[in-house]
Amino acid sequence: MSRELLSLVHATGILLGTLSVTAWAQSGQGTQVYFGDTHVHSSYSYDSYTMQNRSADPDVAYRFAKGQPAVHPGFGGRIQLERPLDFLVVADHAEYLGITAALFSGDERVANTATGRRLLEMGGRPGQERLVLVEMARSMHRNEPFEEINLEPIIRSTWERSIEIADRHYEPGVFTSLIGWEWSGFPTANSIHRVVLMREGADVARQFLPFSTFHSERPEDLWRWLEQTGERIGATFLAIPHNSNISSGRMFQDVDSDGRPISGEYARTRIRWEPIVEITQTKGDSETHPQLSPDDEFADFGTYERARLPGVNIPPPNAAEYARAALRRGLEIEARVGANPYKFGFIGSTDIHTGLSTTDEAAYSGKLGVEGTPLTKTAPLQGGNEPGTYKIGRDFEAAGLAGVWAGENTREALFDAFRRKEVYATSGPRIHLRFFGGWDYAPEDAEANDLADVGYRGGVPMGGELARAPAGRTITFLVHAAMDPLGANLDRIQIVKGWLDGDGTAHERVYNVVLSVGRSLDADGHAPPVGTTVDLETATYTNSIGSTQLSAVWEDPDFDPDAPAFYYARAIEIPTPRHTLFDAVALGEPPFEGYKATIRERAYSSPIWYSP
Repeated sequence: MSRELLSLVHATGILLGTLSVTAWAQSGQGTQVYFGDTHVHSSYSYDSYTMQNRSADPDVAYRFAKGQPAVHPGFGGRIQLERPLDFLVVADHAEYLGITAALFSGDERVANTATGRRLLEMGGRPGQERLVLVEMARSMHRNEPFEEINLEPIIRSTWERSIEIADRHYEPGVFTSLIGWEWSGFPTANSIHRVVLMREGADVARQFLPFSTFHSERPEDLWRWLEQTGERIGATFLAIPHNSNISSGRMFQDVDSDGRPISGEYARTRIRWEPIVEITQTKGDSETHPQLSPDDEFADFGTYERARLPGVNIPPPNAAEYARAALRRGLEIEARVGANPYKFGFIGSTDIHTGLSTTDEAAYSGKLGVEGTPLTKTAPLQGGNEPGTYKIGRDFEAAGLAGVWAGENTREALFDAFRRKEVYATSGPRIHLRFFGGWDYAPEDAEANDLADVGYRGGVPMGGELARAPAGRTITFLVHAAMDPLGANLDRIQIVKGWLDGDGTAHERVYNVVLSVGRSLDADGHAPPVGTTVDLETATYTNSIGSTQLSAVWEDPDFDPDAPAFYYARAIEIPTPRHTLFDAVALGEPPFEGYKATIRERAYSSPIWYSP
């Protein structure tokens, strides 16, 4: 692509077409972007089965991800992705793996026990199955499994069936099925769950059973098990903290599970096993919260309030629940103990429980089988640990996806990209995002034909780290974002910075780096609103505003060569209809009161760290 054509694109926002945009975004060092989901639950999970997913097993999940049609387990309609995914992880809960399905299908080993009979009597009628979910969840919160039904032969046969299905769907270079599961830690009923992935296939995975919270509810014990099991059988693991926004301040603390201040050993162990976190999914966005980042005009995104009832108190946001605050805390911890437990990259994934990974607002079919239609999204969910009744479908988001820069679509290449944190999160759209940091990028590099090659040659990609600045030099970043070719135009690219001052306190600031065509920053760095084209009566929008791609070289105007810092890029789309607006229009109703009718979809790069 010529510099003249690139200049025209930046000046006018002309759509180049899928091939040209994609080819430019994917050049460089032999890497290209692959989009997938590391967090899908099938009917093998206890909560999926009891929330009306009795048919979408791992085989259905993989076939759907590959672009094949499937039957929605809740409302029974045919559903199909417009574009297949490149990879998928069926991450069923290790706890009670396959047990609920055995119970409700009449497996005598489970159904004929005293516990089984009690659960079936409680939840055996249509619509009452969720009461069994509540009982099982409570046993997990107490860390007291129902021993009569928590039978290893059933768990083992379910695990072996799941990993064999994963191997059968693995097509190196075409589609990757990574093997994994969810460790559902629930200490004092607070969610500190992790999704565990492995690099190897079923031949290795069948040599163990997944570690569950019934083995231990301490992350430290999970990490120890990963190390010992990996050494014993030749497996390579990583764990992904997910959905930290409802961890009640337990996910990114400054103490360990015993309440002791984080040590250097703890910090090094944690980041070894947890190099990435999931910051956006159906239960909301975990980047930050408007009360934690009051100067960030885009902080109120996917804010999951969990209850919409008069008189129900929503817990205030906690810094230990959000990724940006954790990155800041990591700088402070590193200054004290010499290691950073929160030097992690970002991905998004769905946590969808229908087995059907979809993030398209217009075609969103729900997180759970019970709320897959405009009508059933309004149905209240009773019970559980939290007070109140929830209109679950409308509260959930149609999010998210993981973008991975890798040399090929294989288990090994994707896993290694996760390890080196050359990954990013999107709230659903397939935005192509590149982010590099170094000392020598020049303004014209933003318009280079080989932008990614320039980026790799001149510095480090997202997930990387820069050491002390050469004398007299200022840190610079090369960033590029291209719209999802089937989605909305881009409004802007921002860079979020966190840094440590001389007193050891971390701070943050959001910089507007490049805006869509026809707009410019004022003297204070603020940008005029991009506007909106969303028609609330028809749930439609146009790409008559915004730009198809944006790129820039940005130099930190406040760079302090002695201050440790992190930087990540955030690309934001123009407003588009949220799934609740599509539902309102389908029902012939005005936009639902209390729910946003539009959404500002986005992508977050993994950070780049400056460590002098």
